[in-house]
Amino acid sequence: MPACPHPPPVTLVMDPRDDVTHTRAALAAHDPAGGRVTVHPTPATGSTLTLACDILAALGKPAPLTAYPATDPSPAWTLCAAWILAIPVTHLTVLRAHLLHQRCLAGLIALRSCTGVRLTLVCHQRRLPRALKRALASTQHQVADAEAVLAQPEPPADKPGTGVLRRRWISLPALTTLKSFEDSPACACTAPPANQRGFTPPIMPTLTEQEVARRLHAGTAHPHLAAELATACFTAASTSQLATARVQDAALDGSTVTLHDRHNVRQGCMTHIVPAWARPLLRAAAFTHLLATGTRDDRLFTDPLGSTRVPFLTDFAEECRLRPPQPPRPRRRKNTRRKPLPPTVWPLSNAHHYLPWALPEVMQGCPQPPGYKPKCAPYVR
Repeated sequence: MPACPHPPPVTLVMDPRDDVTHTRAALAAHDPAGGRVTVHPTPATGSTLTLACDILAALGKPAPLTAYPATDPSPAWTLCAAWILAIPVTHLTVLRAHLLHQRCLAGLIALRSCTGVRLTLVCHQRRLPRALKRALASTQHQVADAEAVLAQPEPPADKPGTGVLRRRWISLPALTTLKSFEDSPACACTAPPANQRGFTPPIMPTLTEQEVARRLHAGTAHPHLAAELATACFTAASTSQLATARVQDAALDGSTVTLHDRHNVRQGCMTHIVPAWARPLLRAAAFTHLLATGTRDDRLFTDPLGSTRVPFLTDFAEECRLRPPQPPRPRRRKNTRRKPLPPTVWPLSNAHHYLPWALPEVMQGCPQPPGYKPKCAPYVR
């Protein structure tokens, strides 16, 4: 992993009495969205892969990881660093540090050197174990008392909830145009903003944005998969357009992303403004490439870590209960059993094609996105 030029010193917190109040205070301070993460490591294991999965779980990502070899912890640690840089996380507190193996402590110190996160190790006994002494011997650190560092935090402010949408399917008109079969080759142009081309994707309500962001963050630990689906949600792009994005096409702050259309099959190359809820996802995808390969020429929505058994984009969308608007269901008769939901229909729409007659539509009863106006070929009168 690349190194942060000036990482902050490690803070060693001594809690010799193993006071439950201090543990509760550290866990109460856990707020990934606010930049603070508290990790309670899995006991009785010296596996660095398990510790990395504990960090991913504390970040709200599903763990353990099954798409990488079980004997290689490097992908998991790279994903930890990418998410910490993307969210961003500024404080990482690890409880029960006196029980960690020296390999795990070395992994934490390397993570701090890579991301610049403020690492706090809590030792719940009077004497430092040998592994912890060795890990800190060559690392700049400072010792603090639990009473001063692990004070009871203020209760977090109430945030607007999305409980009404938690268990429902969300139908997004932007996903109507996701399916495609055309080929879009690579392009190195400087694309104009989407609004200059007169392109306006469907707009999501605020609560829907929050729920979509929550599902994408909690749905996978793979940044490229979450970022690709997020981009489809706010750009109404097709899979062929999404495949053209490279790491250099995304701003490092996640504010913009450029999708290419070299042959003007749709509406040409254009640069999209990334909404605030999707920026951490695109940053995480870009940081994964930069941490793993150090280059910006790779395709943004691919995994440089070599994952396997990752679901297709449409399958991942269905796992997150996201889909395009579906055909109307027949009305249920009285005193009849409710039938299970039919399989999700992914239509083939040419709503955003520059030459809409070049591709036959297969809508299967699904409605077109808002603002759709059917066009005729120039030779049809």
